[in-house]
Amino acid sequence: MAIAVAIILPIGLLFLLSGLIINLIQALLFILVRPFSKHIYRRINKEVTELLWLELIWLFDWWANVKVELYTDQETYGLMGKEHALVISNHRSDIDWLVGWVIAQRVGCLGSTIALAKKSLSYLPVLGWSMWFAGNISLQRSWAKDENTLKSGFQELNDFLQPFWLAVFVEGTRFTHAKLLAAQEYAVSAGKPIPRNVLIPRTKGFVAAVTHLRSVVPAIYNITFAIPKDKPRPTLLRLLRGCSSVVHVRVERCLMHELPEDESGIAQWCRDVFVVKDALLDRHLAMGTFGDQECQDIGRPKKSLMVVICWSCFLFFSAIIFFEWCPFSRGGVVFCAVFLVLVLVLMQILIVFSKSEKPTTPKVPRPNTLEENLLPA
Repeated sequence: MAIAVAIILPIGLLFLLSGLIINLIQALLFILVRPFSKHIYRRINKEVTELLWLELIWLFDWWANVKVELYTDQETYGLMGKEHALVISNHRSDIDWLVGWVIAQRVGCLGSTIALAKKSLSYLPVLGWSMWFAGNISLQRSWAKDENTLKSGFQELNDFLQPFWLAVFVEGTRFTHAKLLAAQEYAVSAGKPIPRNVLIPRTKGFVAAVTHLRSVVPAIYNITFAIPKDKPRPTLLRLLRGCSSVVHVRVERCLMHELPEDESGIAQWCRDVFVVKDALLDRHLAMGTFGDQECQDIGRPKKSLMVVICWSCFLFFSAIIFFEWCPFSRGGVVFCAVFLVLVLVLMQILIVFSKSEKPTTPKVPRPNTLEENLLPA
């Protein structure tokens, strides 16, 4: 416990203090610049946002030394970061979003990565606020409430000049053992292909995205995340503890104009993609690689390391100046102690928020042998 606090506290202090500064700058840009020019606001906000998000890239790349192996063809890799793209993927681990950020950072569009995300994320201090300023589309997981939100959010992207990625986790939630069993039960009852490694996609958001952005976004990046079976599953807590791992990512570029025109056809296209994705994950489990694609060298840029060093120096010398002006008193000691506790609480909230949701007990009873019959051996 003491070791965990000794690690989490300084990282949390760095992230919280620098994040609040970034949030303040973003708020000023939103108030003073955006009303006059959304384009200038987006260009500046992209760079400002990256000054915060690169700290998480540093945590991934340099502190925990997690390696990302990217499998795709050379043409696709050359286009990534140079065009608008709708990104769909399976939601395998707690930090799939961070793996996506790592890849976006490598191709130069980290600060213009947007997602369809649950509304509660926008209330998360520092990180959630930065995502809101970056343009995340916040959803309440109710189509009646979200339909208009999606339309207005997509409308905002029509004049987005710099290349952006719009990420959609079409499974709607993170993969767990219990959720897979529920998906398999539904597939059996509906006469659909029974998934083994993915959940059945919820297609309404994806269909809406394709329908509204077809003329703006030229490509869909179909991403498949996989963790080698001999490597630990990365989580935010393990990253903070410096635990290394490996993540395999396969990217397939699909042309938007090749998708069906009607909504039912788009939905079926998405479901078919996940059937293929399920088979790919089966093969990955057997072979330990996405051998059908070339592994690209994405490197480990030093930019995130330099950002963390600069933030650390800035905050350290700012603290020295502050305490020279305001010598310690009893009240000051109490304030610092309360602030440190607050940092630990906020870091705990971030860790818990990133974890997969706890499985719920099914409402409909089922035979004891159902799990054994459906789940993969």
